[in-house]
Amino acid sequence: MSVIGQGTWYLDRGDRKAAIAALRCGVEAGMTHIDTAEMYGDAELVIADAVANERDKLFLVSKVLPSNASRKGTITACERSLKRLKTDRLDCYLLHWRGTYPLADTVAAFEELKAAGKIRSWGVSNFDADDLDELREVAGDGKIACNQVLYHLQERAIEHAVIPWCEQHGVTVVAYSPFGHNDFPPASSKRGAVLQSIADAHKVSARQVALAFLTRAPSVVAIPKASSAAHAADNAAAGDLKLSAGEIAALDEAFPRGPKPRGLPML
Repeated sequence: MSVIGQGTWYLDRGDRKAAIAALRCGVEAGMTHIDTAEMYGDAELVIADAVANERDKLFLVSKVLPSNASRKGTITACERSLKRLKTDRLDCYLLHWRGTYPLADTVAAFEELKAAGKIRSWGVSNFDADDLDELREVAGDGKIACNQVLYHLQERAIEHAVIPWCEQHGVTVVAYSPFGHNDFPPASSKRGAVLQSIADAHKVSARQVALAFLTRAPSVVAIPKASSAAHAADNAAAGDLKLSAGEIAALDEAFPRGPKPRGLPML
């Protein structure tokens, strides 16, 4: 699975041809991890058109909504996503966030789908450390592949408990919205100036530096969305960028993680 992957939230709301071109460019550049969800409108259909001949190269992920996460509902939702994606299996299937159905029911469905070859692994999204504790009690050790959570320079709450939990238990952390939600720091701001100075030193973009910082630990991967081929190529190049200890310290100071919040931030 590539360290820098491709997110697809809102992918279906813009220019379809540009979205397809961005996905294809990303795959060609090595961003073979593509993340989607049944909640993302027609994103699964766009992906199917974009990567029709590339399936064996991909690490393809989708998610079930909590409202569908009963044992039967999870299986039905997965089969629906497989049909929309025009594939016979998912590399990973996630519970999008906690809902009212017992975790045991969703896990049972995941294991049934895995046994049938329809998914190769399963995980969760938007789970805090206490949720992960409960899930581990239900599923056992070594079953949870990943936890997909909100993580960007100005939102580092998961560093308090979620990342340490995942590292302890061998669970990959997947950072969604790694540039924030329409609030990436401009170079004209004090924080943005620090980011840009590091980018200038490496002759890369500020967004590449942000991705390199977020994925500095081997337990973390990121799934930025790109609306154009040029943007996708820029994201992909971040996978080769290594920041020095001094640069990491400068970013840590400019974008402090702050105190641990009462609840896990999510979009």
